[in-house]
Amino acid sequence: MSSSTPAQRTWSVWGLTAQLAVTRPEVLDDAVQLAEEFLDRVGVACSRFRTDSELALQRAALAQGAEVSELLALLMRRALEAAELSEGDVDPTLGRDLASSGYDRDFGLLDTASIIPIFTSQPAPRTGGLPGWRRVSLDGRRLTVPDDLEIDLGATAKAAAADLIAAQVAERWQTGVLVSLGGDIATAGPGDDWEVLVQDLPQDPAQQVALTPGAAVATSSTQKRAWNARSGRIHHILDPRTGLPSSAHWKSVTVVASSCWEANVYTTASVVRGQGALRWLAARGVAARLVDQQNRVFTSGEWPEDYASRPALSSA
Repeated sequence: MSSSTPAQRTWSVWGLTAQLAVTRPEVLDDAVQLAEEFLDRVGVACSRFRTDSELALQRAALAQGAEVSELLALLMRRALEAAELSEGDVDPTLGRDLASSGYDRDFGLLDTASIIPIFTSQPAPRTGGLPGWRRVSLDGRRLTVPDDLEIDLGATAKAAAADLIAAQVAERWQTGVLVSLGGDIATAGPGDDWEVLVQDLPQDPAQQVALTPGAAVATSSTQKRAWNARSGRIHHILDPRTGLPSSAHWKSVTVVASSCWEANVYTTASVVRGQGALRWLAARGVAARLVDQQNRVFTSGEWPEDYASRPALSSA
């Protein structure tokens, strides 16, 4: 953490908690305004819950291919890259499946005690054996999405937004900056390490780690965005192969990487992979921390040691 105390602000967006901290307190107001305006642009571009979003308004045209905004093209490209990196475990074409599970509006607006999912145990629709993301085409800004698929950029857009906001704030005001969107954290700019508390729920194992400026951390959880259904407790991370919630082998998976987007790809894919995630992460040299249902902690790669120091600024 910088030798001077960072100035920070917290607010709500998309049903989650956003936080921004800067090492130059005098630029905090302007930095928060930049972040809020950018997040609004992201929502206008691709929110699944807004009838006036570009993605919603273009939906019919996208079946034949349509030109989209630079921002939507960028976010869609990052989502398709995530599918490639994760070998299909992170698929941006599960919007219809998420809606069927009951996740059809901002999570903060859901009555998680009384949602009745309408999905079945049948696999998600496939054409020619291809996964949904393989059927989406992005050529420059021309996006084509078959009409039986619904895009949900969800976590990848959130993580990419954290990266982009951190980079813009650092460049514009020459300040160290930390951006947290629902616990997915991006940092940028000059300064010392940022101290971050890694803990999903208060009763879960905790660890404080130091992030060098420019590093990022993301956490995927099967506990936070979850609700009760007739079949039991379900969560929002779907297995693209079935269109149903993945197994909850892990309570949470946290990854440190060079970007929040990359970290988020690995955490989401690890939840989908379940028990096999640890071997997969280790083979790729990914710095990860996984907590199972018995609160046992497993790590891979060069996961940082506990950094015992002053209270952490933010939590992942």
